Amino acid sequence: MTGPRRFAEEQHHRASFAETEEFAYHEILRTADHLTHLIADLVQREGLSPTQYSALRVLRTAGPAGLPSGAVGERMLTREPDMTRLLARLEEGWYITRARSEEDRRVVIARISDRGRGALMRLDAPVDSAIRAALGHLGTARMEALIASLEEIRRGAGS
Repeated sequence: MTGPRRFAEEQHHRASFAETEEFAYHEILRTADHLTHLIADLVQREGLSPTQYSALRVLRTAGPAGLPSGAVGERMLTREPDMTRLLARLEEGWYITRARSEEDRRVVIARISDRGRGALMRLDAPVDSAIRAALGHLGTARMEALIASLEEIRRGAGS
């Protein structure tokens, strides 16, 4: 739906919020949900959830040394309350391997497997393309301004 009807509906929607900040918060969440679903549809082709995809990307950057389970969670974009279960599902699918650290047997090191690397390689281009299609029309200057605004929001919120 486009044109005057859509504009009227958006204005009515905006009027339902008491404060501009509340409306902005709502719009940020709607946008994040929209972008998440774009990526979710792509990664499901490889049998992954967005959270599993994020963990694999973290492990790919870690290289052959891998990372302790807790460090994987710290580096992910979204918080995962049960990292052990997430990594277990990835291991069951042969996307990663896990082993106890030789230095500290209490620490479990996760490493991406060849299957996990292959899945990410197949997803790299479609995910990049989807992100470019969703955001590229903003242009560099507006994108930089958006990034700066989002960083400022996180700083102001104490993150």
